[in-house]
Amino acid sequence: MKRTKVDRPNATSARYADLKKILEDRRREILSEVQDKIRDVRTEGNTQKLNEVFDAGESSDTDIQEDIELALIQMKAETLQKINEALRRLEDGAYGHCYECGDDIAEQRLRALPFAVRCKDCEQEREQAQQRERLSQRRGSSSLFYDMSS
Repeated sequence: MKRTKVDRPNATSARYADLKKILEDRRREILSEVQDKIRDVRTEGNTQKLNEVFDAGESSDTDIQEDIELALIQMKAETLQKINEALRRLEDGAYGHCYECGDDIAEQRLRALPFAVRCKDCEQEREQAQQRERLSQRRGSSSLFYDMSS
């Protein structure tokens, strides 16, 4: 049973307030991290380009490091987007409820993963189903390879 919207009995309820605080705190933390990373990448890039001459190996290492930094920024930005979506679900009364079964998602899980959309049990079922799917696809591709080599 999927529940798309759950009515919030009282906007000032303790759960609502706690969940909102968790999300807003996490959003502030990640936004600060993203801004710091962007500032660091710009500062390091400008300083290195002005002060150093790189050989091919050093230049490659620097490029790889910059790529890693940019990937980290992108991951943080995606997490920030998920938190913003969770805040919208909170305002709609759908946050904190499992997409699959509609039960409340444990507060401990929401503290660890504030943008969680499934309870622990439903998420485990989903992950196991995905794992079975990947295994069956690998078996299918390996049997295809085997048939081709015969």
